[in-house]
Amino acid sequence: MDYFQSDGLRLAYRVVGEGEPIMLVHGFASTHEVNWVTTGWSRALVDAGRRVIMADGRGHGASEKSYDEADYTLEAMAGDVVALMDHLGEPGADLMGYSMGGMVSLVAAGLWPDRFDRVIAAGVGERLLDKNKRASDVVDALLANDGVVVGGRAAQMFRLFADQNRQDRRALAACFAAVRADFPDELLARIARPVLIVAGETDDAAGPAGPLAARIPHGASFTVPKRDHMRTVGDKAYKDAVLKFLA
Repeated sequence: MDYFQSDGLRLAYRVVGEGEPIMLVHGFASTHEVNWVTTGWSRALVDAGRRVIMADGRGHGASEKSYDEADYTLEAMAGDVVALMDHLGEPGADLMGYSMGGMVSLVAAGLWPDRFDRVIAAGVGERLLDKNKRASDVVDALLANDGVVVGGRAAQMFRLFADQNRQDRRALAACFAAVRADFPDELLARIARPVLIVAGETDDAAGPAGPLAARIPHGASFTVPKRDHMRTVGDKAYKDAVLKFLA
């Protein structure tokens, strides 16, 4: 792993392949390895002639941890994407994020519309626009002592995923509390480039892709058949739709 500085934090990244650059932003409690390498995404994009740039987000994987909720706003994490592009001397790139990474990607494209050519936000949908989303169950599950079951099915799933990926659960709790704030949907109208919204057909966490895409000036949507939130990320239909969008 290589490292760069963003907003006072030391963040880890990896670059593979040659060609037109694409930035990849992983989901909550994941890492670049889990989200993009083990799923076959980095190989598929390299085989398509792309330079693939992947970071471990702040508070995740090999990147520096903060325990301050204020360090994990979507705007701050979008700034990390741009800081890495600046570090690598990339004036522009395509951009893809999954789940929390999809949220970060939409915010980055809204705040820096001239830096991104095409944007894919996957694992997000209509529910991104919900207001007053609760974070307490997941935060409590992340902070609970080992062996203590806290919260419902979704909270327990996040706790299991965090443990499987050997994450710092205290940092993740701060991150989750921050990203559950109301999404800055006013930024969607500022995205000047083509955007593809992708969600699984049975992804209740994201909701349908179409209504979110309809809020974006050049938005389109794709629904991955018979896939939920966890199984969409490595799905062949998702890969095929993205490669077609980027062609």
